[in-house]
Amino acid sequence: MSKKASTIEIPGSPGTKLLLHVCCAPCSGAIVEYLVGKGSRPVLFFSNSNIYPSEEYALRRREVLRYADEFALEVVDDVYDHGEWLEYIRGLENEPERGPRCLKCFRFRLERAARYAHDNGFGLLTTTLASSRWKSLEQVDAAGEDACRQYPDVRWWGQNWRKCGLQDRRGEIIREQGFYNQQYCGCEFSLQSLRLRESLKEEM
Repeated sequence: MSKKASTIEIPGSPGTKLLLHVCCAPCSGAIVEYLVGKGSRPVLFFSNSNIYPSEEYALRRREVLRYADEFALEVVDDVYDHGEWLEYIRGLENEPERGPRCLKCFRFRLERAARYAHDNGFGLLTTTLASSRWKSLEQVDAAGEDACRQYPDVRWWGQNWRKCGLQDRRGEIIREQGFYNQQYCGCEFSLQSLRLRESLKEEM
């Protein structure tokens, strides 16, 4: 664990159960290592119906399970329903990355995480979404706050996981573990954006 990261304190009283929403292994690596190093035993909540195609979902899930196994951490699978996710973000398909579609996508996933936390006695919720370079930290935090506002017994922990040396450690763990490191956020719309960027590079 980074010496800088050790200055981050886990909110809440000792013994508060922590639910960590995870999007993928690369984003989870340094965060999980930090939490375990601080004596926490977070339960990982894999809720990512945005991921497309289903083979990509299975690959990212498998990498999360592999890493969690190293720390003997529990992983909870939410239902994967890409059709429901598409219906939820309907009308925002052509919005740019970091636009309204992404905010709504975060809400879709974090509302499920907050509900699970409430139903299962977790007092604290945070997410690895706040470590990705593809995400707006403000959108992630707003979605988390909105989700936990529905459940007064669940506190939102809006931590910027890119700070305190964790971003550098993230890259080190990706290399050490040989993680599959995806190049797009997850949905078909972010995949289209990636392909467009790649085609523009080829034309230059």
